Amino acid sequence: MDSTILAEFRHRLYETCFTRARDALFDVADALLTDTQAQSFVELSQAQSFQRAWPSLYEALEDGRIDRSALRAHSAAFLPAAMLGSHLVLGLDVSSILRPDAHTSADRTLVHRSNLPPDATPVGPGWQFSVLVVLPDPVSASTYILDSQRVPSSETATTTGVAQLRALLPLLHAPGVRLLLVQDRGYSNAPWLLATQNLDVDNLIRARKDQVLYRPAPPRTNRSGRPRLDGKRFKGSDPTTHGAPDNEWNGTDAAGQAVQVSVWHNLHLRKARHITITVVRVVRAAARNTKRDPQVSWFWWLGGELPPLDELPRLYGRRFGQEHGFRFDKQDLLWATPRVRSPEQFERWTDLVSVVHNQLVLMQPSVAAERRPWESKERPASLRQVRRAMGKVLRQVGSPARPPQRRGKAPGRAPGATVRRAARHPVIKKGTKTASKAKKTASKQVVQRE
Repeated sequence: MDSTILAEFRHRLYETCFTRARDALFDVADALLTDTQAQSFVELSQAQSFQRAWPSLYEALEDGRIDRSALRAHSAAFLPAAMLGSHLVLGLDVSSILRPDAHTSADRTLVHRSNLPPDATPVGPGWQFSVLVVLPDPVSASTYILDSQRVPSSETATTTGVAQLRALLPLLHAPGVRLLLVQDRGYSNAPWLLATQNLDVDNLIRARKDQVLYRPAPPRTNRSGRPRLDGKRFKGSDPTTHGAPDNEWNGTDAAGQAVQVSVWHNLHLRKARHITITVVRVVRAAARNTKRDPQVSWFWWLGGELPPLDELPRLYGRRFGQEHGFRFDKQDLLWATPRVRSPEQFERWTDLVSVVHNQLVLMQPSVAAERRPWESKERPASLRQVRRAMGKVLRQVGSPARPPQRRGKAPGRAPGATVRRAARHPVIKKGTKTASKAKKTASKQVVQRE
């Protein structure tokens, strides 16, 4: 990938995806791309690539508009060819942006809080984003982001994720390449299976060990009454229900540790009987048997032909690249940092973070990354090291954004203008009466302000 492709990526992004305040939006993205010292959102205004004054950071997110359909098509069009193989491995997961004190921000829900002590509250007020990425091999933060969409209070991660897949799958099909979607336990449920049953993509889903599945119903008998709809139970945590596996593989992983993969075909959930599930058990004897490193892991396979059993653990292991990508976006690209008021402004900021992330991935194979003296020169360049060199790259590539026009001093607030107190919005708890009540209250406040 050379600078010519990067230049084309940037110009098409500017021309087709940014539809309003495009110059300010592009300057914000370039500031984030090149300024590795900024620790807060407003500090991005001090980047050499930012041509405007610091208020333009916030004005860009408030006044700017991004065509999200065009942005999806743009991301799919520049998918790195190196990520294509026998499978194009996709990852779909949600990430939380906590906003516990943002009482003037609308549509906050209770979202998951990660990496907490065992006795801490696992949820908090904020926004949740569903992110669809292409997962790299080997595992790293170098995921290629196809789409990031906020999960509103009126939707769920399932409905939002399905909408993303329906919009993007037609753009990703390549001859001879099978699409594979890997997901965590949050998607091992009947609503997800029912919503995705007609999508042309294979699924490899992490499952809980205590989930109950059923074998096919037994043949009908001559007895009166309704015939049985389900066969015998299958529960991962109950070995007495397993029976002999339909297929099995024993070998070693990349570290030389023993691995056993067992498969049971033709299982189903009661709420989705017509959808056939293949259950996969992976046993790693050398694992520490902790929550993060279990000895026994369970998975569901849905879709076409099952890959070779020795490849399944490695295929699912690529999902952890999405976690590394989330951490890079939040720690280095300041994804969770800006304190903007409306969810729409934060959605635009999320799109800018995705655009910057993808530019780093595109340039990773070819840029002369800047490494610190203590960083290994034997390892592939990380996104952080590539970002340090992007200032030099942009000086060669240039920017399609136009410089700002001098407009003089603003007239200020009109004499006698009334400044109203910003509306307060309650946290919406999904699936309760409080949720509908909170929505009615928020709508009344909007009507009163108008």
